[in-house]
Amino acid sequence: LDVSMDTWSSFHTCLVSIWLHRFYIYSAVAFGISLWIVIQFTITRTKRKVTEPGTADKLGNGCATPQAQEVHVAGVKIFYGSQTGTGKRFARTLAEAVTSLNLPVEVINMGDYDPEDGLVEETSSRNICVFLVATYTEGQPPESAAWFCKWLEEAANDFRVGKSFLQGLRYAVFGLGNSAYVDHYNTVGRRMDRWLWMLSASRIMTRAEGDCNVTRSKHGSIEADFEAWKTKFLTRLQVLCKGEKKPCSGKCKKGKCKSSGKHSKESSDHEHGTSEHENTEAEELFETSSEEEAGGTDSVIDVEDLGNIMGHVKKAKVLLLRGYGMVSHFGYHLVYLVCQFLQTKLNFLMICALFSGYKLIGSHSGVKLCRWTKSMLRGRGGCYKHTFYGIESHRCMEATPSLACANKCVFCWRHHTNPVGTEWRWKMDQPEVILQEAIEKHQNMIKQFKGVSGVKAARLEEALAVKHCALSLVGEPIMYPHINRFVRLLHQHGISTFLVTNAQFPEEIRRLEPVTQLYVSVDASTKESLRRIDRPLFKDFWQRFLDSLKALAEKQQRTVYRLTLVKAWNVDELKAYADLISLGKPDFIEVKGVTYCGESSASSLTMANVPWHGEVVSFVQELARLLPEYGIACEHEHSNCLLMAHSKVSLTGHTC
Repeated sequence: LDVSMDTWSSFHTCLVSIWLHRFYIYSAVAFGISLWIVIQFTITRTKRKVTEPGTADKLGNGCATPQAQEVHVAGVKIFYGSQTGTGKRFARTLAEAVTSLNLPVEVINMGDYDPEDGLVEETSSRNICVFLVATYTEGQPPESAAWFCKWLEEAANDFRVGKSFLQGLRYAVFGLGNSAYVDHYNTVGRRMDRWLWMLSASRIMTRAEGDCNVTRSKHGSIEADFEAWKTKFLTRLQVLCKGEKKPCSGKCKKGKCKSSGKHSKESSDHEHGTSEHENTEAEELFETSSEEEAGGTDSVIDVEDLGNIMGHVKKAKVLLLRGYGMVSHFGYHLVYLVCQFLQTKLNFLMICALFSGYKLIGSHSGVKLCRWTKSMLRGRGGCYKHTFYGIESHRCMEATPSLACANKCVFCWRHHTNPVGTEWRWKMDQPEVILQEAIEKHQNMIKQFKGVSGVKAARLEEALAVKHCALSLVGEPIMYPHINRFVRLLHQHGISTFLVTNAQFPEEIRRLEPVTQLYVSVDASTKESLRRIDRPLFKDFWQRFLDSLKALAEKQQRTVYRLTLVKAWNVDELKAYADLISLGKPDFIEVKGVTYCGESSASSLTMANVPWHGEVVSFVQELARLLPEYGIACEHEHSNCLLMAHSKVSLTGHTC
């Protein structure tokens, strides 16, 4: 017993001692963990240095590749867009200078180049691309560079084109302009620089601008401006040829590159690296030499930049709230109202930007050129309507007589920037005016492709004569009170019509005169899933939906159900879909995977909600088993879409 007591006493003494000295124990443990982290960090950095490109590259026999044998710059491609010949002359002068450095060089007229195919190849070619482009009348590019600039702008602003589309392309821009035209000085060069940056291309140096106005030119003339830039470019090119890997970060101000790359040999980044990091957030909105520095007044805001701008506005609000005690009550509300005004203005700019691809007609209509139209003009494939129904995409006009809609669908490709409503309340334009302007604007967009590289002359001529109208651009065309007159006018002009409705206007469907093909969007098969996906404005949306399907069954014309599959939202309702199909008895059923339209506060969809084509095929096969009177008729994998046809429909001679 005494031994047991002594043991317990000793153990108790140890516990008390540990408790009294716990601070020292904690400190020792913390020191040990910190030391382990430092050692691991040092080992990791050492490994990275050993495996850096240039030191870890091996030949097939295991020998290290000599640094001198690695090709850092394969050549230089000089693109020019010129109206008077100055840009072309500068391009040839620069080519001669590059040749003196024993580098391959190619001079290319933008009018003879297909950017859609060519620029992608430059992302892995190790070439340096130089763009010499002039600004012509009213801030427009020269005629030879019009298509190149248009394609670049559309690619930069198209949500379907990845932001890293041109990652790996290295470039420099020299703009030619005249500062006497203050509102449009070097607009084209600035925009081209920004579009390339938005597609993740890397600047090798700050954009430069030549000025024809000798009184404002930095060096006395545009020729002198070019010579000064050419000298800097050749110096930079020589550095790149030696293996300098530091790209321009895009935060260049007044000719000084502020990149903080690890391999920089041109600036002492260590001296001011910290201050640059602190200023990064303030410079996020100006990825290139700012328009304000050059005296320009063209304040173009890109859609991709709006998110950053809105973030800064929100941060300003937070700072105001934190500093509430340091400002007067009146001053706080004044600044808060200014922030609210800026946010409202930016929201308006976002709407304008999202609709920038539209040609608006009157007060409620619009027309837009489809990317499949452009594809077919070049002799390439058409959209699923061409595969399914023989519609020639280059002769198709995508339009709507009503931008408004009664739904706010989660997959809306306009992110709900178009107006919404349950009834017509806009100033009404006459059908004749809408049709005339739609055709004129469509033809004007087609004419812009004249002379564009790759466009077939015969296709271009055919495209000027519209043969089909897809009334499915955006909104709810059936809301337009004069929709029957509008459709009759289209038919009188020899134009077929595919009209799409969102199944919320059953009476309008019944009153609608025959169109070539009438679609109803069936985005869900149950009341709850329809509420979640379409988010309709009508309180009796489900009854309207069912009545619309019944109205479709009464139509004595060709009808189609359009099913949009949203993974994890509406793909498990096969039996309910089969019941709805039996209700409307359509001639065709188009089943399409949802298209992801980018991140939006209006929707929680992500790429995870986009079904693979194989999943769409499986869905259609399962649906066909439940509908013995329907069969799989056709497939368009590029659009992630399949067509089912009723047995009563004859497909004899069809290309499917």
